[in-house]
Amino acid sequence: MRIFASPDELLDAAGTHLGYSPWRTVEQERVTAFAEVTGDLQWIHIDPERAAAGPYGTTIAHGYFVLSLLPSFAAEVYRVESARMAVNYGLGKVRFPAPVPVGSSIRAGIELVSAGQAGDAVHTVALVTVEREGGEKPCCVAETIARFYA
Repeated sequence: MRIFASPDELLDAAGTHLGYSPWRTVEQERVTAFAEVTGDLQWIHIDPERAAAGPYGTTIAHGYFVLSLLPSFAAEVYRVESARMAVNYGLGKVRFPAPVPVGSSIRAGIELVSAGQAGDAVHTVALVTVEREGGEKPCCVAETIARFYA
């Protein structure tokens, strides 16, 4: 866990790799709950029997499910202690190069690409790469944009 005492400390960390989150297992119950909340009930995500005969041999997590985990991965990698508020400002390029089979373990590595002043906030762009244990390609690569207010 990388700890920054204030948003201003992010300025000096631009261009560095902040670390990796712990591995976490993707469970069918969470994928199914995500499907129900979002209305994306495609069989490849929620029907293990049908998915067993599908292209991956099992159900797979939604790409957007993996994307939704990015804030919790970030919280496991770094913290800005004296920020009175942090907001997600948006996303840059997002890609899902490889599937995430249910039951597999994933983690995120985070590189702070840039950090700069934006009024009373520090505006950051981070490259988050989610990898699957034993996978050859990342399963999600996303540019996350956030602002940290002192």
